[in-house]
Amino acid sequence: MWLIHLRCAITVSALSACVSGCNSLYSEGVTTGAGIAGAAIAGKVTDNAAAATGIGLGVVAAAKAGVQYTQRVVHQQTQDSIAAAAAALSLGEVANWSVSHTMPIEEDEQGRVTVSRTISKGQLECKEIVFSVDVAATAKTPASSAFYVGAICRDGDKWKWASAEPATERWGSLQ
Repeated sequence: MWLIHLRCAITVSALSACVSGCNSLYSEGVTTGAGIAGAAIAGKVTDNAAAATGIGLGVVAAAKAGVQYTQRVVHQQTQDSIAAAAAALSLGEVANWSVSHTMPIEEDEQGRVTVSRTISKGQLECKEIVFSVDVAATAKTPASSAFYVGAICRDGDKWKWASAEPATERWGSLQ
């Protein structure tokens, strides 16, 4: 029965956050839902305060790990989109990139990308890129662009993000 309470609390929190598309609301909603679920589980399982605290902390930690995982997936989708747009570019050429996230915890994004230099060729082919994240004008705010530098490398037929920050899979929590 306590497992049903946990699933319900996490599902409701995740769904309400996903509908909003707001990353901070998603993170806080899932953590809050996990806290409620942890309290419900602890209340059903034990009267011992220390055990109940351990259960609650474990449920919240699992929920936070799930949030971090989904954030990494969304960031990787963005980086893969930028890398794919830059893959065929020669030095100085500019291309547009865009991403529509499969998990709507962040807004869909778009921008431009250019190759600023070739880092290496041959067996280890890599490029340094400069990319923008462009925000369209609204009635209240003008259009704007933020610019970033990254590195991409060929991985078989695809180009992948190669910068340690903000993401590569092997760096885990550093993302």
